Amino acid sequence: MNSPSYAVYVWSRYLRLFHWVNVLAIALLLGFGLVIFNAGTLGISTEGKILLKTLHVLIGYLFAANLLIRIAMVFFGRGYERWCNTLPFNKGFVSELAELRQQPHKKHKGHNPLGKLMVGALLLTMCIQMISGLVIAGTDIYYPPFGQYFAKHIAIDTTQIELIDPYSKENVDEQAYQAMRNIRKPFIAAHVYAFYTLIILIPLHIIGVIFSERREKTALVSAMINGYKYLPKRKQKEKQ
Repeated sequence: MNSPSYAVYVWSRYLRLFHWVNVLAIALLLGFGLVIFNAGTLGISTEGKILLKTLHVLIGYLFAANLLIRIAMVFFGRGYERWCNTLPFNKGFVSELAELRQQPHKKHKGHNPLGKLMVGALLLTMCIQMISGLVIAGTDIYYPPFGQYFAKHIAIDTTQIELIDPYSKENVDEQAYQAMRNIRKPFIAAHVYAFYTLIILIPLHIIGVIFSERREKTALVSAMINGYKYLPKRKQKEKQ
């Protein structure tokens, strides 16, 4: 016989906002990234590539700001905004994994152990994307926060940095420019590999959510909209 369920408030308004802003930003970034990556094949002009990269960077700022706030909330937030309830670093996590194997249908107030692992992997990958993307933006179209530094580094005349534009050689020292391109190579590699990692992790995340919803039946999907999960009465006061 099924136990009566209670609606329990789990995901704060901030967490839900972060999640959906993140979904939108990543979807747009992946889309623009694919087009930029295949710009040559698609026959996109230099001006078109600059526009696409500019839009990509502007959306990237939204993504970065949203992610940085989320990282701050991991340390300073409340409830399931904090790392101990979200990431796989809390004391007893190994025991949680073992318990999940023994009780696969156990209902969790927050993320189950596999969910914590997925959140950790996604956050790490997104941090790599953010850092590498900001460096690439500075070396490619000279956007903040590193654009001015790199522009000064490659300028022949540092008093006329405004002459330095993407894909233009005006006021650019060729040797310094090549050195800058060498600096950005590992960041390009990190950005590309993180991109492919996200392409793998996102479908796995969606499949995991669907699987957990079917197994636990706690309204996991709708909880990311209204904040409430449904737990058995005897579980209501449990931490997980």
